[in-house]
Amino acid sequence: MFRYGLDKLTVEIVIAISNGSLNAQLTAKTIEKVQTCRKKVEAMAASSKAIYGINTGFGPLCDVQITPDETSKLQKNLLMTHAVGVGKPINKRLSKIMMICKIHALCQGFSGIRLDVINRIIYFIENNLIPVVPEQGSVGASGDLAPLSHLFLPLLGDGEFWVDNQIVSAKKILTKHNLDPIKLEAKEGLALINGTQFILAHTIVGLHKMKYLLDLADVAGAMSIEGYKGSASPFKKSLHKIRPFKGSLKVAKRMRMLFKSSENIMSHENCERVQDPYSMRCIPQVHGASRNAYNHLRKLAEIEMNSVTDNPIVLSDTVAISGGNFHGQPLAMALDYGAVAASELGNISDRRSYLLIEGKYGLPRLLTASGGLNSGFMIPQYTTAALVTENKSLCFPPSADSIPTALGQEDHVSMGSISGRKFNQILENIEKILAIELMYAAQALEFRRPCTFSKTIEENFKIIRSYVTKLEEDRILKDDINAMINLVKNKCIVVN
Repeated sequence: MFRYGLDKLTVEIVIAISNGSLNAQLTAKTIEKVQTCRKKVEAMAASSKAIYGINTGFGPLCDVQITPDETSKLQKNLLMTHAVGVGKPINKRLSKIMMICKIHALCQGFSGIRLDVINRIIYFIENNLIPVVPEQGSVGASGDLAPLSHLFLPLLGDGEFWVDNQIVSAKKILTKHNLDPIKLEAKEGLALINGTQFILAHTIVGLHKMKYLLDLADVAGAMSIEGYKGSASPFKKSLHKIRPFKGSLKVAKRMRMLFKSSENIMSHENCERVQDPYSMRCIPQVHGASRNAYNHLRKLAEIEMNSVTDNPIVLSDTVAISGGNFHGQPLAMALDYGAVAASELGNISDRRSYLLIEGKYGLPRLLTASGGLNSGFMIPQYTTAALVTENKSLCFPPSADSIPTALGQEDHVSMGSISGRKFNQILENIEKILAIELMYAAQALEFRRPCTFSKTIEENFKIIRSYVTKLEEDRILKDDINAMINLVKNKCIVVN
């Protein structure tokens, strides 16, 4: 069981809560923290002293004090006016992860929200009531205001829920569940919509996907080297110990594992070839650099998912600091770095696919024994080339840009929501690029028989061949490519 507000979230724990394999609950200690902070907010709201977000307006209207009688309307207006997102709805899983991360932040005891509001969000999660959230509209500072407003409008009976794959009004769903709309009180609207949970959810989903793709890239590279009859010497431990980057050391070790007991590798250990192209012999350095970026992003994400990112932060009975914990820059910059790291996995993969169709070292051109009449595997590499270039265009860092908002009060913003979305777009393209390399590599291995390969490579060869048969003569490859993409998306390729 995970305890909101007490235990530490990780990528794996968030994913487990979101898919229902791990239960998350409030404990008596967490409830006490939430209620204690709420009492502080209620005292501040009744005070004549202007305290931002508790008894004042928001953004450029922070100098306008609000009477206690106006407080509830102010909080409702906040959600309604900030729900200005556009574009397609985000994936339901992302919306659910946003709620999980928001609950954990609110349960730290610095946000001043009522327990009733937290319990209602937990009810939504446990009953799979997932709000509809548009993908565009956040600038990633003052939090993800627009997407979080859409996420929590259903608390008020406004907005929309997903029911299966249909969009249904929140009012209708609340009635069905015998739930009254919640009337927000002082600071609660601000606590809900200030925060980085849209950026964070995209980071978590991307990290979860990238972890597998990093391992998969090593497997695809090893299979391509086997098909190319490349050398295993660039992966020797002694070579990497003298340039000991963590990522490079791990990839080199994995490559040695992937070549273990390979008859094919041993059959040409003493051949006359001096060296392989960079895309093969530099796999530890390139894949390893991407792993380093992944590790950095993961470390920052796990700090963020256990932090308080709304505003103002309630620190004592009389002090609520209006700071900048909502600013998305810490994740935005790292997401842009992660996007480059992910993109490079596809860039080097495309180069390996190209090498396999050149017709060198015993492989037929285009990986077909009857070229001329047959084009073989010429054209799928066009697809990887297109995807690689698309990824390069997606690598522009949104965090390097800022457009002032809120009449200049919010004069530097992170644009981290765009960074998170682009990171995941790139990863989806990497799935396709690696799927095509694996298809090429399996075809290349056919020309190295009767030699055998390592246990992992032999196992993956069988998995691939159970869905995609050897190409003897030209056929429509679209179905083969889609089958390979599904194998990758469903994590069917063995990576250990």
